[in-house]
Amino acid sequence: MTQDNVTDDRTDRSTIVSPEDAGNESETPDPSGESSLSRSIAAEGRDGERVGTAQTVLEARDLNVYYDDVQAIDDVSLAIPENRVTALIGPSGCGKSTFLRSINRMNDLIDAARIEGELLFRGKNVYDDDVDPVALRRKVGMVFQHPNPFPKSIYDNVAYGLRIQDDTENLDERVETALKRAALWDEVKDQLDESALDLSGGQQQRLCIARAIAVDPEVILMDEPASALDPIATSKIEDLIEELAEEYTVVIVTHNMQQAARISDRTAVFLTGGELVEYDDTETIFENPESQRVEDYITGKFG
Repeated sequence: MTQDNVTDDRTDRSTIVSPEDAGNESETPDPSGESSLSRSIAAEGRDGERVGTAQTVLEARDLNVYYDDVQAIDDVSLAIPENRVTALIGPSGCGKSTFLRSINRMNDLIDAARIEGELLFRGKNVYDDDVDPVALRRKVGMVFQHPNPFPKSIYDNVAYGLRIQDDTENLDERVETALKRAALWDEVKDQLDESALDLSGGQQQRLCIARAIAVDPEVILMDEPASALDPIATSKIEDLIEELAEEYTVVIVTHNMQQAARISDRTAVFLTGGELVEYDDTETIFENPESQRVEDYITGKFG
């Protein structure tokens, strides 16, 4: 795919809009008078990598999430840059996973969940009535904490999303490409017809990543993808995340602060009550945070 084609596809927000409403779509205005699509933010890369200006691909504006009367996210606003790894850290129960699930409307599956504010994907509020959540999830894929391969062959797991979209042209090639991008091809190329459930935990998680990227998303959400894995498998997942950020925007929830420091370009620190206390370049968060509360959390004084 050429760069021009990537650019054209990734700025076509009609792909997440219901067909009957596509013609009536209007862009959510920016308070500054400038389109979110044209805005950009600076994001320093790890050790000088990917340094420069990055387009904003996701943006929360005054986002609040409630489960019945319990507030899980408290007035969060932040912009997530394209082709970077953004880590969400904080103690248990601080709203990290709730925020992550809000991005591709996974919270819609919880009856008690209620959303206020805006969550923009390339300038379009994903909670607008004309947005199709299924189409959104094709653009914003998700990898969960515990590997969840289907009880199918390795091949059928990766091909699953393409088949349900009736998008099976060059299927073998696309399955192979997804497995290569997930750093799994060399390990499974001779056993594609075997059950995915026979793979190790780390291989299963990389298979789930391959399944997520096979449908060509723009964003990959990861909810503690290595927490159930051994150190060797964790290292492979971390290496893979860094590679994926060359082509995708990655947002990862992790309890492991060392992991966040190793792999992320930007870090958001959530603390008790779903409050976003600080959001900055990862190096700044870990070496010179503005908030004393963040410093206390980073240094282990609480959490």
